[in-house]
Amino acid sequence: MPNNSGNSSQGPKLTCLGWVVILLILVASGAGALFSFFKSSRNGSKESSESAPPQAVPQTAANSKSGGQVGALEIGIAYGTEKERWLKPAIEQFAKTPEGQGVRVNLIPKGSLEAARAIVAGDQSIQVWSPASSIYKDVFLAEWQVKNSGANPIAKETQLALTPMVFVMWGERHEAFVSKYQTVSFKTIGQALAEKGGWDSIAKHPEWGLFKFGHTHPNQSNSGLATLVLMAYNFHNKTRQLVLADIVNVEFQQWMGSIEQAVTGLPSGTGAMMTDMVLKGPSAYDVVSVYENVAIDFLKNAEGRWGPIRIAYPEQNVWNDNPYYILDVPGSSKEQRRAAEALMNFLMSEKLQKQALDHGFRPGNPDVPIRTPESIFTKYQTFGIRIEIPSFCETPKAEVINNLLASWQRSQGGR
Repeated sequence: MPNNSGNSSQGPKLTCLGWVVILLILVASGAGALFSFFKSSRNGSKESSESAPPQAVPQTAANSKSGGQVGALEIGIAYGTEKERWLKPAIEQFAKTPEGQGVRVNLIPKGSLEAARAIVAGDQSIQVWSPASSIYKDVFLAEWQVKNSGANPIAKETQLALTPMVFVMWGERHEAFVSKYQTVSFKTIGQALAEKGGWDSIAKHPEWGLFKFGHTHPNQSNSGLATLVLMAYNFHNKTRQLVLADIVNVEFQQWMGSIEQAVTGLPSGTGAMMTDMVLKGPSAYDVVSVYENVAIDFLKNAEGRWGPIRIAYPEQNVWNDNPYYILDVPGSSKEQRRAAEALMNFLMSEKLQKQALDHGFRPGNPDVPIRTPESIFTKYQTFGIRIEIPSFCETPKAEVINNLLASWQRSQGGR
């Protein structure tokens, strides 16, 4: 019997065909695993990308707040309310320009003098000061430099638009007033205020009550201060070199005091006072001292409620130049000053200056004419509007302004 003990433990041997089948199985398994790996990796990457938060926008001058926070660059503009009807739409238009993208302009309505004092006191929300006039500029600079060792707080400036002072009266009352006094001036207004019988003594109209004259608060609003300056020039019958001796003159102080004691109300803003006159009619004011542009801007509003109004010009006048002061003060960065300058250039463009003209301003851009058939100054001449103003006064020095305000304050007594 043959001995098979040497190979009794060996199993069946694989044939060549078997080895080929096994190799194919291994290749298929490896390919499936590799496909699953890449699919899983791709899906994981996609899920990671979709669930991850968006990357932060790089911080630039156009999209950063002062202080380093990502967002809009903010600039605060303290402005007189006489510009509100022009300035608000202008800011909205600026926001749509390339220069205005990413800039948030905060309009801060403040009386011209109020804003100046806020800046001196350290209000860091204001990067631009745009009062109605530069009449208080020297006082502001003196106060700032005393507190800040002679530093200049104004980096750049321009004149946005010009407007003189005017008297605004209700048409019927203007006719009666001129019939008695021939002209509207501070001297004739003083005479009318002194009439104890009011309109009964002036024009036999007792139903009109007392004669009422209004202007804004001189310690808060530029138009109130300009009114006092014109009163001083009118009393002394000159247009330049108003000096301290003119202010402390006893006769002038008595005359000014008699008028100021009879003034109706002392609102802090010119626009607010004109709005009050239009809303309440002759029961609020018979005549007010305001900017020409404010009077023009409210002509149609007044006529639609209480009848036509008349505009008269003081014998001596001042230019309210609506300066735009870009401030170099604590709280004002280079980026904010750059944005403020871009806005200034936008406001001085012909397009925006023509819009200022539509609101009664005389444009600060000399390329924009006012003697045109469609100009508001041509259309509204029947209301008393003049293109030419005969006499303008120079701006008094800071010491004269301060003493005039002090004299006015004393005239108020306990008021």
